[in-house]
This record gives sequence, structure tokens and C-alpha cells, in this order.
Amino acid sequence: MSVETKAPRVPCCSKLKLFLVSLSFVYFAKAFGGSYMKSSVTQIERRFDIPSSLIGVIDGSFEIGNLLVIAFVSYFGAKLHRPRLIGIGCLIMAAGAFLTALPHFFQGQYVYETTLSHIPEENSTESILPCLANTSHLVINDLSTAASKAACEKEAGSSMWIYVFLGNMLRGIGETPVMPLGVSYLDDYARKENTAIYLACLQTVGILGPVFGFMFGSFCAKIYVDIGSVDLESISINHKDSRWVGAWWLGFLVSGFLMLLAGIPFWFLPNTLAKQCKSPSKKRQKEDIQAKSSSDTPEVEPEQGSFIPEDNTEEDAPQPVTMAAMAKDFAPSLKRLFSNKVYLLIILTSVVAFNGFIGMITFKPKFMEQVYGQSPSKAIFLIGSMNLPAVAVGVIVGGLVMKRFKLSVLGAARLSIVSSFLSFCLLLIQYFLQCDNSEVAGLTMTYQGATEVSYQQESLLSQCNMGCSCSLKHWDPVCARNGITYASPCLAGCQTSTGVGKEMEFHNCTCMQELKGGLMAPPTNRSAILGQCPRKRDCDRMFKFYMAVSVLGAFVSACGGTSGYIVLLRSIHPDLKSLALGMHTLIGRTLGGIPPPIYFGALIDRTCLKWGLKRCGGQGACRFYDSHAFRITFLGLVYCLYGLANLLWGVLYLQLSKRQKKLELRSQAKATALEANGNNNPNGHAMVSIFKNKDDLDRDNESTI
Repeated sequence: MSVETKAPRVPCCSKLKLFLVSLSFVYFAKAFGGSYMKSSVTQIERRFDIPSSLIGVIDGSFEIGNLLVIAFVSYFGAKLHRPRLIGIGCLIMAAGAFLTALPHFFQGQYVYETTLSHIPEENSTESILPCLANTSHLVINDLSTAASKAACEKEAGSSMWIYVFLGNMLRGIGETPVMPLGVSYLDDYARKENTAIYLACLQTVGILGPVFGFMFGSFCAKIYVDIGSVDLESISINHKDSRWVGAWWLGFLVSGFLMLLAGIPFWFLPNTLAKQCKSPSKKRQKEDIQAKSSSDTPEVEPEQGSFIPEDNTEEDAPQPVTMAAMAKDFAPSLKRLFSNKVYLLIILTSVVAFNGFIGMITFKPKFMEQVYGQSPSKAIFLIGSMNLPAVAVGVIVGGLVMKRFKLSVLGAARLSIVSSFLSFCLLLIQYFLQCDNSEVAGLTMTYQGATEVSYQQESLLSQCNMGCSCSLKHWDPVCARNGITYASPCLAGCQTSTGVGKEMEFHNCTCMQELKGGLMAPPTNRSAILGQCPRKRDCDRMFKFYMAVSVLGAFVSACGGTSGYIVLLRSIHPDLKSLALGMHTLIGRTLGGIPPPIYFGALIDRTCLKWGLKRCGGQGACRFYDSHAFRITFLGLVYCLYGLANLLWGVLYLQLSKRQKKLELRSQAKATALEANGNNNPNGHAMVSIFKNKDDLDRDNESTI
């Protein structure tokens, strides 16, 4: 009796659940690091004075790291100790996170561009400002020789972004074994009906990582980059300024520590487990007996059934294999995998959808900043606190729908198609939720209604600031009382200032005009304050509508995430599962993860109206965009990619339906042949026909799915 009470299914289930909990924490930690990288894109771009196209290359280095090793890890890792390989990956990801933060400790202090280089005299709150004929010394002179420029760049550490590139690539290498080996391990030892809810749990916990990652990124974006080493009272910019750089390095230290903790349990988990035990309840036992008694009646498509014809032979215990044997079988396995038409369509659809998603999420904070006038920290916070929780709820709802209605593969495909189409419709609504461009003299406004404030084409100069000897390269914006932003106090024609640091105010600005009785006239108050003018009030109302549509779209899109995974898992042979997941990740991240940040960033750069100036001269990061052109470029790319993804989903569904009809014909032929063989067929011709039919369908399976 004591032997019977100690059933082996209790420890097997507990170990699988321990693996699920550990893998969920890894999903959280890696998602935290990845989302923090996305949230820090703007800060890194400004810190190293690089364009959006180059920041896209840095962001894509994660996928480059995946590309280097994922095919081999997915294939060979499936035959090795999968939990320990995941633990090794966690160590590599931690090292990559620490390497990413390293430049901060070796780079000099951040020096933002400004024309306010003078210091007022002691015991005085007023000082003379640039609009004077002899103020050319305030402008940073271009370096005359290549040697002096190289020395300046070395001192400024302008090439330190390479360490960020390498660290992000190392994170990509370490992340490689997590998804294909972890998901295949769960699917191998879990009951089939539990796979969907386990995947939903993984994705939900994984989405909590970006929630905390974006919120922590928002917190760090408000902290000055050199916190603790500079006097913050002397800083004349705040976190809303386009020159502000937050403490981008802090989150990578936290991410590295989390990855070290996440990898510990995998060193103590076994390589193999017994199949997850069934529920010992009487109700479950009765259902199992009924299912076994009716097993002779073939079903067309069981719950979450596979599109792969199953062999009737029992699985033997896993036999040890050599590396040579695995290497010899690698090419034939790839050939079998890519002869599957359904798998190829899934790959193509995923690549197009990944392009749209990666490009959108990389530059969405900048989109919210430039189009709706939100600060980077607020944009990141809203994504983390509103969009990502909506995604988490959507993933849970999708998993529950799969389990509650016991959706087949075709049902899962229908759920994915509906959610994809509805989210695309919500994306289209965002096009009509726009704000007016910021009013910046000489950039978006070339004429204010009076001759003395008309600006030359593509120039910041006007008659009101001609005699001020202003620098045209710097971006040091001030907001006038008339609601117009000027690129610098000098270009606004300001003569004097009061206050210091962020409290500085400028007076006697000759370029300011205001509307009175339909005509432009000199304002009664010719003063300005530091910073760019805020958007109009109706823009805040429009932004609220945008966030509502964006959150609803995130929820609807996430509802089809789990069902899409089920379609993938049930359309491949069990022995190719890890390789298929690995190749799916490899191709998806190679073609869907690396290019989008680069070409999105390159096209976004074309909408820049005012480039910043590097410390050592030359073009730096963009300070101000044409919001209309930015919106059309950004949304246009997203619409094209998601529209194509919806069309491919339709083609994939037609292919799945075609395969379903073949399975139904096979089931009918098998049932007819069994009945004929049982009634009267002493020569066994029907059995021969059965096996011949099965072989034909297996060959058809290899070539069509």
C-alpha cells in the first residue's frame, strides 16, 4: 500500500511546474532588459549624438546575435541538456547587459550644446546676452584640423556606442536557447490541452517584464545622466528638452542582476521528465475510460490536434546520440522542415508582422513625443502602464478562449485572423488623430505677417536678428509669450536675461510679434523662457483619443498571440519541433528584427528639420522633426506591413483548410477500410490499401505542410 501511495506523477508534475515558474522568470527578466533597451533608444541616441538610422543598427544587434547561433542551438540543443543550456544563456545575457552599461563609466561627462556659455557677474541677476555684434566667440568654432578633431572625439568618447552594440549583441546570443528549448521542453512533457494555457502564462509573465522595463525606463529618463557627479542646479535643461539625456545606464545594471538570478534554477533541473500526469479525480478517470472505449472510432480533428499523421508505434526511451550523428542528420532535417508549406507560410507571415511590430515599438515613444508633444519619460511610462498591461490581458484572454472552447488548429487560425484584422482597423483610425505642427520660427513658420519677421527659405535668419551674429547650428530653444518657439535666445533677438539655470528668462526680444486686430504688432511683453513651447490644448484631447485607440488595439492584437503559436506547434513533426521553433525565431529576427529599426530610422531621419551639433563638430542627433511628415512616414510604413500580414494570414488559412479536407478524407478512408477488413477480407487487401494510403498521405504531408 505504501508503494501505491507514492505515485511518481506528483514529483513529475512538480518538476514541470518548477520549470514553468523558472522559465517564466527568465521570460520576465529578458523582456525587462529588451524593453528597457527600447525605452532607452532616445537617450542613447542623444548621449552618443547619432542619427536614428544608426540607433536602429544598435537596436538590431540583438537579432544579429540571435542569427549567429540560433540554428545550431535549436537543433543540437534539443538533443542535449536543455535546462542547463538555458542557464548558460542567462549568464551570457547578464554579461551583455553589464557590457552595455560600461561606456558610462569610461566616457566623460555629458556636455549638451548651448549658446548660453557666459556666466553672470557675482551679485547680479542680469547679464548681457548674445544679440550683440561682438558675440561670435560664444559659438563653438569648427575644428580646423583632422588631428584636433580626432583628439576631441577621443576625449569625448564618441565611439563608445560600439560597446552598446556589442553588449546588445551578446544579449541576443544568450537569449537564443530560451524560447525554442524552453517551449519545446514544456510541450514535450505537458498534456496537450495544457500547452495553450502554459504558453499563455509564459507570454503573460513575459509581458510583465516590458511593463516594468518601460516604467523603469521612464523613471531613469527623468534622472540626469551624470547624477551624483554634477551640480544639477547648474543644468539649464529639463527632461522635456530634446537635449536632455537620462540615466540610461542604470537599467542595464538592474537587468544584468535579474538575469543572474533567473539562471540559477536551471542548473538543478533534469534533462528529461515523465509525461505530465493526468488528474487523479474520479471524473477524469471516467472520462479517460470513456475515451479509451471509443478509441476505435477515428476523430477528424481532436482538441488542438496536430496536422501531422501520428505513428502508432510507441515511443522508445531516448537513446544517447553522438555529435557526429546529429550533424549528419542536420541537413535532412532542414530539408524536411522547409518542405512544409504551412510552416513556410507561417514564417512569411511572421516576418512581415515582425517588421511592422518591431519598427512601431522601437520608435513609438519618439512618435508620441514629436506628434503629440509628450516628453520621452511620459511616453515611455504610458506605454508601460497602459499598452503593455492591455497586451497581457489580451494574451490571457486568448489562452482562456483556446482552452474553454477547445479550439482546433483551424479555430486557432480563425482567432488569429480576426484579432489581426480588427487591430489593423484600429491602427487605421490613428491616422485621423493628429495635432498641428509646433510653431517654430524659421522652421515650421516662415512668415508671421510682418516684413521684419519673415524668414528666408530653409533659414532661421530674419531682419530682426541679422545683426546679432547668431549661430545657426545650435538648438537652444526658448518659448516666447506669443506661443512661438525660437531656436535660440539670440535668434529671438533677446538682449538681456535674468535668473540662472532652469529659471533663466530673456527680455527685449526684437523678433517677437503678436496678432492684434488682424495685424501683427509688437507685443507688450517681449520676454521668453527656456524650452520649447507646449502644444495647444486640443492636442492633449487628441492624444487621449490616440491612447484609447492604441490600448484597445494592443488588447485585440494580443488575443491572437497564443493561437498563432498553437498553429505553429501543431503543424510540424514532433521530432522537428525545437528546430522549427529555432528557425522560426532565427528567420523572424533576421528578416523581421534587424531591418525594421534601420529603415524606419533612415526614413524618419528624412523628416528632421533641425539637426544637433556634436561636441567636436559635425551633425549630431535630430532635435526637431516635422511632425506631419513624421506621422505620415511612420504610420504609412506600419500600415503597409500590417496590411500585407493580414493578406498572408488569409492565404495561410486557405492552406490549412485544404489540409483539413485531406485529413477528413483520410479518416473516412481508414474507417471504411477497417470496416471492410473486419467483415470479410481473408486476403488482407484492405489492410494493404490502408498502409498504402497512409504512406501516400505521409509523403503528401512532407510536401504540403
